[in-house]
Amino acid sequence: MSLCDLLDVRPGVTAVIGSGGKTSLLARLARELPGTVILCTTTRVFVPTDFPVFDPTAEELPALLAAHRAVFLGAPAEEGKLRAPALPVAALAEAADYVLVEADGAKRLPLKAHAAHEPVIPAEANNVICVVGCSGFQKPLAEVCHRPELFAKLCGCAENASVTPELAARAAEAEGLADRYYLNQSEGREDLARRFAAAVKRPVVMGSLQEGWFSCLC
Repeated sequence: MSLCDLLDVRPGVTAVIGSGGKTSLLARLARELPGTVILCTTTRVFVPTDFPVFDPTAEELPALLAAHRAVFLGAPAEEGKLRAPALPVAALAEAADYVLVEADGAKRLPLKAHAAHEPVIPAEANNVICVVGCSGFQKPLAEVCHRPELFAKLCGCAENASVTPELAARAAEAEGLADRYYLNQSEGREDLARRFAAAVKRPVVMGSLQEGWFSCLC
């Protein structure tokens, strides 16, 4: 079974939030999916290298999708990054079979908690996948988490605590932002991933984007 099937990626808009491999997950899903795929962001991302990048008008978009099955749409932003494209997500969803949205930032850390202004999930999203980096488990919170003070508050622990899978699960469930979880960086940490899955109420898939294997823990 493909990762798209395991994560129930359906036609329409899928939003990916969290930390520990969002960009890599989006690229993997885009390669697996049939039909036309638009990748984009609602925040700021580094310029992708896996897909051609455009910021088209509505009139230009059909020709782009005819020439390139999968494209990344975004407008130039500060620090050489890309921001959301000029076209709204609703228009993208009308043009392509699938729209994959990176709706979060995490400073390249494996774990994170969300501030009040994030994530920026499109209203059109029919599936929200939260990525959790298992490499952050069993390590000091302040070293592996973006916004550690918020994370500590969510799960009721000290900021110098070691992040157990149960604490990470408690924080994620307290936020209640996702329809399902993808636990990346699970190689050699399968038991930790299973502990996280046992502590949440939503479907969980563990795996390694780097190694190319995946397993459903639902």
